[in-house]
Amino acid sequence: MSEMIQEFLRDLQADIRSQVGDDQPHEELVFSDIVMKHLADVGMTYNDPVVSHYKGKVSNANLRLSGYSLSEDEDQLDLFVSLYEGVDAIEYISDTDTKTAVEQCLRFLTLCANGTMAARLEDSSPERALAVKLQQIYDGLDQIRVFVLTDKIAKTKNFKPREINGKIVRLEVMDTERLFRHVSEGKPRDELIVDFRDICGGPLPCIFVPGNDDYDYALAAIPAVALHFLYSKFDSRLLEANVRSFLSVKGKGVNAGIQSTLRNEPSRFMAYNNGIVIVADQMALSKTNEGGAGIALIQGLQIVNGGQTTASIFFTKRKFPDTDLAKVSVPAKIIVMKTENATEEEALISNISRFANSQNAVKQSDLSANKPYHVAIEKLSRTVYCPDGVSQWFYERAAGSYNTLLSLAGNTPAKLKALKEAIPPARRITKTDLARYINAWNGQPDLVSLGTQKNFDKFMSELTAASEKEVPEPTVAEFKSMIAKAKIYRDTQKLVRPMFQAFQVNVATYTVSLLAQKIGPRIDLEKIWNSQALSRELLEQIAVWAREVNDVLMETSRGRMISEWAKRPECKEAVLGASYSSPASNIPELKAM
Repeated sequence: MSEMIQEFLRDLQADIRSQVGDDQPHEELVFSDIVMKHLADVGMTYNDPVVSHYKGKVSNANLRLSGYSLSEDEDQLDLFVSLYEGVDAIEYISDTDTKTAVEQCLRFLTLCANGTMAARLEDSSPERALAVKLQQIYDGLDQIRVFVLTDKIAKTKNFKPREINGKIVRLEVMDTERLFRHVSEGKPRDELIVDFRDICGGPLPCIFVPGNDDYDYALAAIPAVALHFLYSKFDSRLLEANVRSFLSVKGKGVNAGIQSTLRNEPSRFMAYNNGIVIVADQMALSKTNEGGAGIALIQGLQIVNGGQTTASIFFTKRKFPDTDLAKVSVPAKIIVMKTENATEEEALISNISRFANSQNAVKQSDLSANKPYHVAIEKLSRTVYCPDGVSQWFYERAAGSYNTLLSLAGNTPAKLKALKEAIPPARRITKTDLARYINAWNGQPDLVSLGTQKNFDKFMSELTAASEKEVPEPTVAEFKSMIAKAKIYRDTQKLVRPMFQAFQVNVATYTVSLLAQKIGPRIDLEKIWNSQALSRELLEQIAVWAREVNDVLMETSRGRMISEWAKRPECKEAVLGASYSSPASNIPELKAM
């Protein structure tokens, strides 16, 4: 296992360095971005996390923040602090170092909560808008977490929660070992192990139905106290298979009704509630105290329908401690996955979620994985070679398929080395990546700024609307154009990262949209495909416009958080409608007029 983690670490560092070039001081920013994006992809954090590199001092106390993520309802907050060393060999980090990083982040949070942080920051500081926002919403936050991100291996990955200004803050470490397991296995849910003998005093009574080659099946009534315990321990990670965030009880009829039943008619909850649907990787059966069939343990438990029910139980009990959960049980359908094919498993879970869900937020990107459009792009990525005749781009239609390819085709060290050279991580594109690149090129930076899933939803909706029937499958030429647009976006992001202190993603996205608006029709995308690179002259032009775009974003935001302002159509109109310098005349990629 250690050799595999070592190999993963080398690949991770190579990926980071490919995104920063010789600009070593910004490797930590790329590392933070990669890990935070992974956490968002697997549903462990909310929306698109924002990298925000801040280090400061208040009364000789160090403060530190590497990024943040806020739920759509602004009732759940994640803060990130990175301890990045750029190590190429496995090294261990002490609990003292991770706890120190936590304390530095908590100091930042505390000063934001009590309203003193904003006054200590300059108006032009990107963290000032965040400090103001956190002061405004702090009282309404239901959940706060701090993640320490490190490229080393930590002994302790979870610490005892802390209380900050009346709020419980959960503390976790995402280290190289944990990240490796998530990425290599494609199942961060493997960390979720539930032993009902500990929680309920014995196996959970059930009706077990042996299934087929794909799954087994069980019906049970889960005590609400057990669901409350699970959510308190694992929080929104219980929902990460397809339901990515808890829908707040604030102002929402379904959750308000759940809360009312829990408070006023707990014994009738079973009759009123539709129940939950669970998928799991493994289930251990045992005899109950009464001698019937029971579930002793579940590994990889995921709630794909009933996320509102589960979270509402937790938050109702926390808000109203006198709520009697002992009288409440929740009907549950438990499906244990048996297929060993990752792509087939994802498709099955997606279908289970799609047919079971009527209330929870389902990831459109998961449900779209098997659409012919994405299948066609995947096939093109496996058959179209770059001009060198050796290397390829990889379209990851199903989560984890890149790593599956490496493990299956790279079955010897020599084959694995050759495969990684031909298809390095830098040439891997996911469905949501593609949606970001194309929508930015199509002049929709506000949609891209909404976040990964919402942008993907819009992307697929517009593709479907443009065609009366099924979305037409792309041609080889269209695939090459997609890759050229991906190259433009990625190189713009790489160029922009060291230029600005914060909100580099928003600046890069709006700069790509401006580039497409100004000279897009004249850019020879085939030339970019053939060279697999952007010319020095085009990069210089992108840098000029990026500075101008940043200035317009800052000016028009009027003190608001750029990441929030960038989501609004008014921002797109203001930025793309502003005056900019004329493009240079010596850009090789420009076709003659």
